[in-house]
Amino acid sequence: MIFLHPIWFFALAAISIPVAIHLWNLRKGKTLKVGSIALVTAASQKRSLSLRLSDVLLLILRSVLLILLVFVLAMPLLRPNNASSKTKGWILIPKESVKEVYQKFKPKIDSLIKAGFEFHYLNKGFVKADFNKVLTDAGHYSNVNASYWSLMQQLNGQILSLLPVYVFTSNSATHFTGERPQISLNLHWQTYAPADSTSRWIAKAWLTNDGDVEVIEGGSNPSGTSYKSYSIHSGDQSTNFTVHSENGRLSIGLKSSNELLPVDTSTWRLSIYADKGSPDAGYLKAALQSIIQFTKHKAVVKQYADESQIPSQQNWLFWLSIRPISKQLLYDNLFTYQNGKISRSNSSIEAKTSDQKIALYKIIAAKDNGFTLWKDGFGDPVLSLEKQPGKNLYHFYNRFDPAWSDLVWNDEFPKMLLKLIIGAITEPDAKYDKRILSDQQIMPTITNERPVSIGAATNHIDLSRYIWLLMALILFAERWLAHKTKFKPLVQNG
Repeated sequence: MIFLHPIWFFALAAISIPVAIHLWNLRKGKTLKVGSIALVTAASQKRSLSLRLSDVLLLILRSVLLILLVFVLAMPLLRPNNASSKTKGWILIPKESVKEVYQKFKPKIDSLIKAGFEFHYLNKGFVKADFNKVLTDAGHYSNVNASYWSLMQQLNGQILSLLPVYVFTSNSATHFTGERPQISLNLHWQTYAPADSTSRWIAKAWLTNDGDVEVIEGGSNPSGTSYKSYSIHSGDQSTNFTVHSENGRLSIGLKSSNELLPVDTSTWRLSIYADKGSPDAGYLKAALQSIIQFTKHKAVVKQYADESQIPSQQNWLFWLSIRPISKQLLYDNLFTYQNGKISRSNSSIEAKTSDQKIALYKIIAAKDNGFTLWKDGFGDPVLSLEKQPGKNLYHFYNRFDPAWSDLVWNDEFPKMLLKLIIGAITEPDAKYDKRILSDQQIMPTITNERPVSIGAATNHIDLSRYIWLLMALILFAERWLAHKTKFKPLVQNG
């Protein structure tokens, strides 16, 4: 017998309630009829407290009712005798890598199959299959993006926690996304390192004002991922890159690869609007010009005090004012000051792209539900991103003013803006990522709790209906006995 919700057994402490009631129940005295009380001498009154249980049978019935109620809440299931000896455990392997895994762990897998373990795909649904037929399958299956950790979380609610589960996968970091789960499985996880352990690719490329091509090359190996930047001069054939031109469109690739990446030949159009007399635009313009000087990207930065002069189709519009924005303005990205109640702050600005903490003196309470990019020490947004069709809205709850924060004085300020404009390069595509995790990093946290889900109990008999029937019979007996005890005639002496 198993219980889906064994935590309800703590409710058995409720048995103390009827016991206390029966102990507290004072027994009535007997009535004696006498002819005269003339010869009865006065006696001092005495009281005694008896802790003897009264109506023991009634107490037992009520206690049994409470016990049965706890059993119902715990959801008891009875496992048939014929279902306990067939399945010794599960073997889980991703469908797209069964043959590769078998080459790595052939002796272990063969011994488990011989011992009676079932083979299931480590994919959504955990489909059961004949392992010998799977090995002869000539089909090719593409990699599935589902995280192995999320699959383990799903498995935790589908099989009995005591059933041995053997999982065989690669230790590639791309298969382990999200938080490491907490599960209650009898899990044995074995991993291997993929054969291709290094990769190189072009992450970004753009054309400079001088006609050169700036390239950011990514490299990944089991220990991590890194990026390097290169400047390719026109006509230079000594590099590891090849530049192609077709119909006026530039593309670039590695000499060791056939993949080509289009070169960004556009010009950044950056506009700044600020109220007259505001110094904020000066700090921002200086940071943008340093970004352009560093990246060598073709760009035009202009500052405006009259919104009617702002050209349409701007890549970035920095609206450093609380005035409403004209609906006639067109932009791809809008960075705007937010209006609201100003609060004093003794915290710092923390950006996901920087480890530094920048002093924060004032802040405006956030009103939107955008994705937080910069936050303060309390986790409240300083800059958030709201995506809309065809454009991005950046909500800034601070100011480019030294009285609000030390942001404009910090060396990280241009870097933080660069990550917004050029886009953060932090995670490579799955096909390039060759990082691996150790067995300790991969293994989920095994808890002592042993929950059993409805999915794991489909082959079990639910005993709740029988317990409800037994409770009804005992309740009838308890009511009958209580009614009989209540009207029990008093003993009379005369």
